[in-house]
Amino acid sequence: MNIDIYRMTIADYDEVAALWQGMDGVGLHDHEDSFEGIAAYLSRNPDMSFIARNNGRLVGAVLCGHDGRRGSINHLAVAPEFRKQNIGRTLVDRCLCELAKNGIRKCNIVVFRDNISGMEVWKKLGWNEREDLTFMQINTQR
Repeated sequence: MNIDIYRMTIADYDEVAALWQGMDGVGLHDHEDSFEGIAAYLSRNPDMSFIARNNGRLVGAVLCGHDGRRGSINHLAVAPEFRKQNIGRTLVDRCLCELAKNGIRKCNIVVFRDNISGMEVWKKLGWNEREDLTFMQINTQR
């Protein structure tokens, strides 16, 4: 199997959005995950997000960025027929490498509680669930 990893650019948006839309466990938002939202994210976090292609076909994608203190990985997705081939692990490893190059020592992910298979994957990759924290959020457009 020929898998090539590339840095994500906004030119990849339509293919990436189509992959995410068909994926269980990926929660998309109208504004943040729109073309404009992803363009802004990639601009703020250049060269940190990646895609995987098999013979030109997009088969995986991940968003990665940081706030100067902590990294964040979002929307890791691999097409179902390409899973269990270390594509997700490779994408995540690329993200972690870029975070480390930028002096970021810790990285966070958010997994939906009902995404049991996703939790298992992340744990297999060495991630630890933080039981001492509660994730909270507010909409600034009130």
